[in-house]
Amino acid sequence: MSIGLIVALSVFLIGLVSAIPMAWLFLGAPYFGTIADGANPGFIPGTFYHAINNSTMLAIAFFVYAGSLISVSGLADRIVRFSYALVGKIRGGMGAVAVVATLFMSTLTGSAMPSISALVPLLVPRLKKFGYQAKYTTAILCSTSFLGYLIPPSIPALIYCLLTQQSVAAVFLSTLFPGLLLAFGYCILNYFICPQYIDKSLITEEIPGSENFSARAKEIGISGWYALPAFGCPLLILVGIYGGFCTPSEAGSLAVVYCLFVGFFVYRELTLKKFWGATFSTLISMGVIVVLIAGGTVFARYLVRVGVAQDLANFMLGMFDSRILILLTVNVFFLFIGMFIEAAPVLILGVPLVLPLMQAIDMNLVHLGAIVIVNIGLGVMTPPFAMSIFIGSRLSGCSYSELLPIMMKFFFWVGLPVLLLTTYFPALSLWLPTQVLGAQVVGPWSRLW
Repeated sequence: MSIGLIVALSVFLIGLVSAIPMAWLFLGAPYFGTIADGANPGFIPGTFYHAINNSTMLAIAFFVYAGSLISVSGLADRIVRFSYALVGKIRGGMGAVAVVATLFMSTLTGSAMPSISALVPLLVPRLKKFGYQAKYTTAILCSTSFLGYLIPPSIPALIYCLLTQQSVAAVFLSTLFPGLLLAFGYCILNYFICPQYIDKSLITEEIPGSENFSARAKEIGISGWYALPAFGCPLLILVGIYGGFCTPSEAGSLAVVYCLFVGFFVYRELTLKKFWGATFSTLISMGVIVVLIAGGTVFARYLVRVGVAQDLANFMLGMFDSRILILLTVNVFFLFIGMFIEAAPVLILGVPLVLPLMQAIDMNLVHLGAIVIVNIGLGVMTPPFAMSIFIGSRLSGCSYSELLPIMMKFFFWVGLPVLLLTTYFPALSLWLPTQVLGAQVVGPWSRLW
């Protein structure tokens, strides 16, 4: 290990502990490491520029903007009503409403935090009237929030494609079945554990609705009609991309225009004040994302230049001769760093490090994308740095310690099994993109056995 690498890692770790913004650590660590080795740090500006000079970055910006507009345009309330019509009358149905509402919101936002921000203030007080403890409703919403990473369009998937030069359409589809499987698993677990968290002393209203089939069908039809404009946004994106009508960047721009139209003229809840707020929020978010991606690419390239990625690949191949154990170790690696670092930095830092190893074992990179995105999604709900818990507790008034035990049930009983299925059964993430896009786009499937 060179003195420069020691200096770079020391700067990064000390800065991390000192709460210095991640983007500056990504830039500072390779700079000081290169200087310590007596080399020229001239590669840093060029790498920084080329990391953001591409169309995928434009697609990320448009999808972030569309998500911001959706969160202030009144779509969440229509989605909750439709979700209740679908599953609200089954046992634990109001808990399932939270899962289904998050699933639908995921198709609109492509991220985790907008779902929490929109649904926690909306659902926690509403479900409390029906006896559901606030901590349970908040825990469900925090646990399901990362479905936004898995249900296309997905911002982490775009970042992954930016790092690995994979097909955006293929990676979008690769996470769809794992996302739906997670949502189904959460609903099943909710069915069995929700009675523990229903407090009859909190009930001030009876759950509305009719058991009559025709009345239920009418309720689904009416609520679905009101929610239809909201679902037009993901439909526009997916038909545009997979129908070959537009690129992901163009689909993102169409989504922004569509959200503006629905917000201003259909639901009429998007005001100029909310519009400027969403625009400002997008500019702030994109500023952070751009600097993170560019700085992270610089740091990752530095680690590749000094041989860390290749040394890691050689070490793992020397230690294990089984692809199963190698992939298990990769999962542990991503879950561990996801406990301390946000999703985007985990992607930017982790993927270039494991890429040579994955190529050495002939891993399909679309399959790897599904594995990595499920991992970073689970990182959103794992302590100590669980961003979903921080935001959920602030919005609902529940404490960190109240939410954590409930969320860990969803993590261990549903999250980890789905991660293992995604890792060791390539068909779960590769069958659909292969059927839609063809083997020439997706590539040969991973050989694990």
